[in-house]
Amino acid sequence: MSNSTPLPSSFDGDTDFYEENRWQKLTRRLKEEPLIPLGCILTSLALVGASRSIRAGDHNRTQRMFRARIYAQGFTLLAMVAGSMYWDSDRKKRKEFEGVLAETKAKEKNEAWIRELEARDEEEKEMRRARDERRRRAEGRPAPKAVVTDAPAEEGEKPKGGVMEQMSGLVWGKK
Repeated sequence: MSNSTPLPSSFDGDTDFYEENRWQKLTRRLKEEPLIPLGCILTSLALVGASRSIRAGDHNRTQRMFRARIYAQGFTLLAMVAGSMYWDSDRKKRKEFEGVLAETKAKEKNEAWIRELEARDEEEKEMRRARDERRRRAEGRPAPKAVVTDAPAEEGEKPKGGVMEQMSGLVWGKK
């Protein structure tokens, strides 16, 4: 493999597969709809002003602050509705793009997982071959021949022995 990134595993909890973190999403949303946070700030300021005027005992200012709170909430609601109508098509395109991106990432992850399984299988086969070779050497047996066929050496000649003897020839080599 050409890249140096590790192959994905089913045990991964890695966040490399996410495109956007929370801070990036927040800044993107603030850039898309800057009036909504402004409305929230105005509403909060109106509430703070109303609570201060209640403590001070100024009833006229309290009423003005509560009216300002209602206007700020209306502004926020209007900004939300207008923003959702304005950004609706962009959000649909973004969702389609994210769906395609998620699908391609899932395919890539699946292919990488298959490659990892194949690599593990090859490693296991190689280890098994090496173990069998060590075992054969320890027992003093020769390595098995590449291919033993059922066909007789010459035409008309029948193979000697039964099926079990031929099979032992495959496993242990011809005697």
